[in-house]
Amino acid sequence: MAQVKQTTASAETEIRPFGIRDKVGYMLGNVGNDFTFQLATTYLMIFLTNVYGISPAFVGTLFLVARMVDAFTDVGMGIIIDQSKPTKDGRFIPWVKRMAIPVTVASMLMYNIFITDWSLSAKMIYATITYLIWGSFTYTAVNIPYGSMASVISTKSEDRASLSSFRNLGSLFAGLFVGVIVPLFVYTTDASGNQVVNATNFFFIALVFSGISLLCYFLFTKLAKERVSLPVQEREKLNIAEDLRDLLKDRAFIAVVLNALLALVAQWSASSLNQYLFLEYFNNTAILPLLNMINLVGMALIIPFVGKITKRFGKKEGGYVGLYIASAIYSLLFFIRPTNPWIFILCVLISSISTSYYMMVSYAYVTDVIDNFQLNTGKRKDGTIYSIYSFTRKLGQALAGGIGGWALAWIGYNQTLAVQTPEVKTSIFLVSVAIPAICYLLGAFTLHFIFPLNKEKIAENEKIMRTLED
Repeated sequence: MAQVKQTTASAETEIRPFGIRDKVGYMLGNVGNDFTFQLATTYLMIFLTNVYGISPAFVGTLFLVARMVDAFTDVGMGIIIDQSKPTKDGRFIPWVKRMAIPVTVASMLMYNIFITDWSLSAKMIYATITYLIWGSFTYTAVNIPYGSMASVISTKSEDRASLSSFRNLGSLFAGLFVGVIVPLFVYTTDASGNQVVNATNFFFIALVFSGISLLCYFLFTKLAKERVSLPVQEREKLNIAEDLRDLLKDRAFIAVVLNALLALVAQWSASSLNQYLFLEYFNNTAILPLLNMINLVGMALIIPFVGKITKRFGKKEGGYVGLYIASAIYSLLFFIRPTNPWIFILCVLISSISTSYYMMVSYAYVTDVIDNFQLNTGKRKDGTIYSIYSFTRKLGQALAGGIGGWALAWIGYNQTLAVQTPEVKTSIFLVSVAIPAICYLLGAFTLHFIFPLNKEKIAENEKIMRTLED
């Protein structure tokens, strides 16, 4: 096994020790990411269908096609990072600095209300171009270096777990705004008492969120610090085919990718379809902010216990138990079919609590895989591995939107109608709970039976990694 040494990113100067400044900075980086990402994942479909008048089937297909493009742009970005030479700021931070403005501008342009009088074909072309620019290029160029950077902020497992928790705190904070504030402004009631989408408010919310994202990216680059990197002279010659073959033979890598895909389809399909569920089935979007807040409350309740659960049971073990419980909750909803939204919200709260530990440590799975891959092959491929993982997450988001869009088309949802038929309303509820029930179950299986990095194996890998650092 080849030994890969690690050095400080700036060997000539003394690097301050890892601490709260890095954690807060890394958290703010994800706040910047998620103000645009969660807005798109949760609301872009309903904006495109109800404001632009584009069919759900087209939107779902657009999301999926864009992720096929990401198969090249995400991995390409990871390879570029792995082969790049560090600057005085490190290897990852410079990319965030370069792409912060492009990604926030691209996000705002997706919600352009000044083209609503264009032809349907023109709006479809515009939506396709702006979504690809944002998701497949500019967001990729920010998110891949941001996510890869966790492994060079610190090599200690406990520090990385802390970074993963703070990253999810960033998601929690952004989700609070996206999930609670947005519904208060983008939905209004028409003269007939029906809930409708307010296009103008959509645009101004996108504008404000882009500004917040830009500020958060700036603070991230000032607070977080890269500490370790591969020496330039020891970088391997680029061999994409060989690296991919090695990764495809790595059981831990395959498992974490499949698990992320399934869990994210479950999570984001529920989030996206909830907009239609409360608009059409419950006819009560006023309590959507409460639903979204309850999701965040679930994470907040688990945060104090993340370290204790990890130490007592292990990241893998705590994760799959929560996914099994979530699948059971959504399966129960499928069969009882409540018409009272408060029963639905209570069940979602239980599901949220059960999956919150998994969400908090999900990025730590990736850093464990990176270390394990290095120990198995002698190669350190932070950027490549994280880029494929990031692509998988975006593919999960796209599949959630795609499956949701195709399901809406299949059940007969008509975006031009003020009120859907009773049959369509019931079908919206059924697909909204069936998709997460199935995907959470499959995600639990992959983590339970395929992912090999249990508590004991990770402890063994940590000991070996410490000897390599010495």
